[in-house]
Amino acid sequence: MHEPESEYAFDKDLTNRLSHFKGPAPNFFGKWSIGHFSFFLVVFMGLLWLLANVPNRFFNPSVMHITVALGTLGLWRFGWWFTHAVRARIYANFKWPGMRSRADALWADGWRPRRLHIQMTTYFEEPAITKRVIGSVLGQIRREKIPTTIYIGTGSSYDELIIRQFVETYAQDIPDDLASLVFIRQNQPGKRMAIGLVLRAICRSMPHPDDLVIFMDGDALFGDDVLRKTLPMFAEDPELQALTTDEEVIVYGPKWIANWLDMRFAQRRLAMQSHALSNRVLTLTGRMSVFRGEHVLTEAFIRNIEADHLDHWLWGRFRFLSGDDKSSWYRLLSLNCKMTYVPDATVYTIEVIKENGLGRMVQNFRRWSGNMLRNGARAIALGPRAMPFFIWWCLVDQRLAMWTMMVSPVMAVLGTIIAPGYFWNCVIWVLFSRCVLSLFLFGYARRADMSWPFILYLNQIINASVKIYMIFHLSKQKWSNRGNQSSGGGSGWRETVRNSFAKFQLVTATGAFLVALMAYVGLIDLPFL
Repeated sequence: MHEPESEYAFDKDLTNRLSHFKGPAPNFFGKWSIGHFSFFLVVFMGLLWLLANVPNRFFNPSVMHITVALGTLGLWRFGWWFTHAVRARIYANFKWPGMRSRADALWADGWRPRRLHIQMTTYFEEPAITKRVIGSVLGQIRREKIPTTIYIGTGSSYDELIIRQFVETYAQDIPDDLASLVFIRQNQPGKRMAIGLVLRAICRSMPHPDDLVIFMDGDALFGDDVLRKTLPMFAEDPELQALTTDEEVIVYGPKWIANWLDMRFAQRRLAMQSHALSNRVLTLTGRMSVFRGEHVLTEAFIRNIEADHLDHWLWGRFRFLSGDDKSSWYRLLSLNCKMTYVPDATVYTIEVIKENGLGRMVQNFRRWSGNMLRNGARAIALGPRAMPFFIWWCLVDQRLAMWTMMVSPVMAVLGTIIAPGYFWNCVIWVLFSRCVLSLFLFGYARRADMSWPFILYLNQIINASVKIYMIFHLSKQKWSNRGNQSSGGGSGWRETVRNSFAKFQLVTATGAFLVALMAYVGLIDLPFL
């Protein structure tokens, strides 16, 4: 569904959508609608029929070596996935309950942060969304009586006027000494500069190192009790430096995009809990994360946000356009800071998709994958001694997975050349395996959706393809938000040479990948072997 035309209609529709998230998620069997359960039975029975009637070519002697390679790779990938699932359960059932009970006890005893600083950036946001976001923050400040300053980085008077009028109406009963509002109009383009200006304004207020700082986006709507559930975690653990929360997504756009993002957030919940078991996370999500002021209110941290860059042998020095959440994460990771994930505090991300859905999907992958690749290499370079080994290996695995993911579809096609029909055996296996993975993911969602097995594989293939492209084009950045920014697309002979050499690298690497697989399959002979 696309966004309603009027602000009133938008607000009414948003209220209706938010009502679906009220209360705890249903149990596993309660997540199934009759339609999805019926479709699952049809798919499952269809797979059983195919297994019984399609000739099994996996054990054909001419392709047995391919089956062994795919089976070994499958055991590795699914074993790694299963490891995350087990770790997530351990975190949810054993580690997290104690953390929550201790934090709740501190809150009940009257603990509150000395002062809370909220850093929020907004840029020509939908008025209905802006008002909802500000209202959700002020409502919790009013209820919990937390001394708070809200710093809002803006690019024009458009957002400021909407927020000021709303606050003057909605927050008349909130005393100035409890909550105050500060606008920071950025004088340089880009979200990073807006965040830097806000952080400098916070520093001018002479904050205490134990003051808490929230980083949030202008389209991140607080769920119930987000402040109560997140802030006492820092009192419960004096070593904790940062945390991030659960997210749900509300999409105004194509239905399949909403399903895809629902699946992505289910994957996120599983992975975040697995990572948090090692007292680290792999990203401090920009939608909403909380930091202890000790490290983030320093010149080094602020400059890292404003001017984070990479020195690359081909692209030279280039600044990062988006990915401020990855920059803040890397900075704290390099300082060996403790981080965690709060699974019962939810922030609602409101996505308004006006452009082509598939194009937006690929663009998001380019942004996410580019941020991951640009920061992953230097995080790996810190070494396993700078962080728990499991977290370090997760970073390594991210770079391996983009190639291993492409092995199975390529070898399925190549195997069909040797044993016609081998491809269809692989398709059956892909459908079956993604159905099993989706059953696990349904445990981290509010509802079961049988489009996930198909979207999951599409997600993996597109993501891996984009990563392979991006690893050779790290300077290429595009962000449709905040003024449709882009970088790395300059002209001139130097850029032409760089782009040509990057394409040469891409073609050479993918060519070598295909040649190696063709040689293993037995379709070609390498002269030096």
